[in-house]
Amino acid sequence: MKFRHSLLARYLSIITAALILWPFVIPIYYIPSIFLNEDIKIRASYIDTNKLEQMWHSEALKLNGANKEKIEKKLHTLAKEHPEAVVFWVDSTGKTELSIGKQSIPEQWTEAKTIQFMKNSVGSGPYTIIEYIGDDPRQGFMVFQIPSSLTKPLSANFIDDKYFMIYGIAVFALFLGISWLFFSKIRKRLVKLQNAMTTTGDNGIPEKVMVRKLDEIGQLGKAFNHMIDDLMNGRKREQEEEALRKQLIANISHDLRTPLTTIRGHAHSLQKENLSPNGKESLQLIENKVDLLSLLLDNLLSYTLLSAGKYPINKSRTDVHRILRTSVASWYPIFEKEGFEVNIHLLEKAVHWDIDPHWFTRIMDNIFQNVIRHAKSGKYVGIYSEEKEGKFMISIKDKGPGMDKNSSEKGVGIGLSIIELMLQEMNLTWDIISTAEGTTIYLYEKLF
Repeated sequence: MKFRHSLLARYLSIITAALILWPFVIPIYYIPSIFLNEDIKIRASYIDTNKLEQMWHSEALKLNGANKEKIEKKLHTLAKEHPEAVVFWVDSTGKTELSIGKQSIPEQWTEAKTIQFMKNSVGSGPYTIIEYIGDDPRQGFMVFQIPSSLTKPLSANFIDDKYFMIYGIAVFALFLGISWLFFSKIRKRLVKLQNAMTTTGDNGIPEKVMVRKLDEIGQLGKAFNHMIDDLMNGRKREQEEEALRKQLIANISHDLRTPLTTIRGHAHSLQKENLSPNGKESLQLIENKVDLLSLLLDNLLSYTLLSAGKYPINKSRTDVHRILRTSVASWYPIFEKEGFEVNIHLLEKAVHWDIDPHWFTRIMDNIFQNVIRHAKSGKYVGIYSEEKEGKFMISIKDKGPGMDKNSSEKGVGIGLSIIELMLQEMNLTWDIISTAEGTTIYLYEKLF
């Protein structure tokens, strides 16, 4: 980006224009008044107090050893050069030999009068310079006094014309107006860009912004548009990859069902043959693995349909206890065959949830299947229903090694993902508490 197109360059041009315009606020006829004003001219010679002190000290040194006539002549000359000053000379005996100016000076100085004079010369009193003649106390001292108001710095108060104030206010207002317009346009563009960033379309991606200028905000808009293009392309690729993945999973699930059915049929035929004990054991292992693979394919296909929103759901007010008892009854022979202790405690009253009975049965089947596969060592499953603080919940408990335990039966968690998706669609939720002593799963309705 070129500097001349930047916001900094534009604002610097506003500042430069203001600095160029400001000198014209003071009209030309004020300039000579600065030099012709008598008060200013008088004060100009007294403002530099350091210069006055150096002058008075230098003159005192030059009068070293001078007689009375020479001292008085010099003091008259200095008084004429500084008409606003009070000049006087006191000899070594304390007698005032010469006093020039409108000031009451004692004719004979005593210790008390000297102290009083020093007190009157500090604070808000007149500005006073005292020097010994020839830097020798025996020759007396000379004093230079001026009103303290003459030593104050000059200000612009001498310009009291009403037009100066009008011109100054006009230029200042013009500068403020241009600055306000400049920054209001910047703010408007930034707010527009902010709204574009926070407002999304149906696809969840913001719309592009129109870039008319190539300054910093324009460059930010171009970068934002570039980001939108990347998001659109990424979203498109993601959708294509997701569709391809779902189609691939569906095809694989469908294509593997035929060979699994064939294997299951031949395994059933082999059961009628006379087999050795090892052969029967191998045949049983084949059947178990075929059943497991069939379950995995069902879960994989169900997960694909659920994530795509194509798994049919028919919700109705359903007695949860009735579905739970039916599901436990269908799994009870399997638990009994595997040697599980089954503990069931359900409330006597009916509890209705707005759920799909088929989906809820599928959730319970997945949970019980996980208990059989991963918690077989505990030989225990408990199914409970309870009501706490007005909230009804179902809990399924086992005494297995916990979900963090590595197992040869452990998969990628598709069954749990199916449960998660189904619970969300039916406005249910769950909590899982898993330790080395066992796992407990709680099911309950979401609270709004």
